[in-house]
Amino acid sequence: MKFFRIALSIGLISLSSLAFAQSTATPIAPTEAQKSYDILKSLAGTWLGTVKTDPVEPVMDGNTMQVTIHVTSSGNAVVHEMKATGTTIGDVSIFDKDEDRLMMTHFCDAANRPRFVGKLSPDGKTLEFDFLDVAGGTKFGYLQHVVFTIIDAEHHTEDWIYMAPGGKSVKGHMDLRLLK
Repeated sequence: MKFFRIALSIGLISLSSLAFAQSTATPIAPTEAQKSYDILKSLAGTWLGTVKTDPVEPVMDGNTMQVTIHVTSSGNAVVHEMKATGTTIGDVSIFDKDEDRLMMTHFCDAANRPRFVGKLSPDGKTLEFDFLDVAGGTKFGYLQHVVFTIIDAEHHTEDWIYMAPGGKSVKGHMDLRLLK
């Protein structure tokens, strides 16, 4: 019985020492994926702006774009919905973290779903999404590259590069302002 009391005392002292050591340890810095994801979450709201295309695509160039960004699924996903006024064009993208990668899946009007891996610029102002793969085929083209540039809390730009059928690349640039 005496042995049990001594062993229990040593065990409790060890556990309390471990708990103290963990409570005073330096916190682990967030990963690049987490920082990038937090930046995306900070964009939640409704944004309005004009799209410019290069080369000029008459159906899109000069249109007003409304972009709605919201956090869902208990903070595990960010939904980005964009709609061009006066057209039926509207796409949805979902952002989430996969382990230590920031992922983007784009549900495109071209009837496919390209996926991207995001990376954050050293200054923390630009999120760039590099093409990973595409499901659903590329007959009608596919989204190839996306860049978000944060100007301030109420202003950001988005650049979307689309590979049209026949290998023609079209860039769409949106200058977006947060609606109040």
